[in-house]
Amino acid sequence: MIHIVDYGLGNVGAFLTLYDRLNIRAKAARTAEELAEADHILLPGVGAFDHAMDLLAASGMRSMLDRLVLEQKVPVLGVCVGMQILGDSSEEGTKPGLGWISGVVRSLTGRWSAQNQLPLPHMGWNDVTAARPVSLLRKIENPRYYFLHSFYFDNAREEDTATTVEYGGRFTCMVNRENVWGVQFHPEKSHHFGRELLKNFAEL
Repeated sequence: MIHIVDYGLGNVGAFLTLYDRLNIRAKAARTAEELAEADHILLPGVGAFDHAMDLLAASGMRSMLDRLVLEQKVPVLGVCVGMQILGDSSEEGTKPGLGWISGVVRSLTGRWSAQNQLPLPHMGWNDVTAARPVSLLRKIENPRYYFLHSFYFDNAREEDTATTVEYGGRFTCMVNRENVWGVQFHPEKSHHFGRELLKNFAEL
């Protein structure tokens, strides 16, 4: 069963509704004991990096998450800030991240020249480009997703890039290393593209 980490950030209800429509079993996990039963983990998030890390620590689920993801290799999907906290740190704050995929979260403005500035946050629909075969995009033609963010994941290892997007420059918008996945966009707001991606994650 997919367990959606309910630590006070992210639209948990939207993911539960989508999985219900797909006839895939999913539930919210609010304690380490509830999370322990997970065979797939979805880690949502909106807002600031440090706030997300503080709430996750306060939830009491951090140690269980590390055990499931790092030791038992349970598939995990971080969404938006849930992707960003997979990394080591963020220019947005001072807290250490989960460190599951090596990288630093950076402001989008750092990628732009004075002549190439675009509005922030990056908001709206964009095509994404696969950097290699990506199992989460299986059977999805011309993938297109909804974004809402001002920071991006600058992964340390090029091989961890699964997909990229263009907005004032090209950057990683999906990371993957072994059982750990993260997407900067919002599959729960991305119509059939998002539904198929979440279905593919459930089938990993």
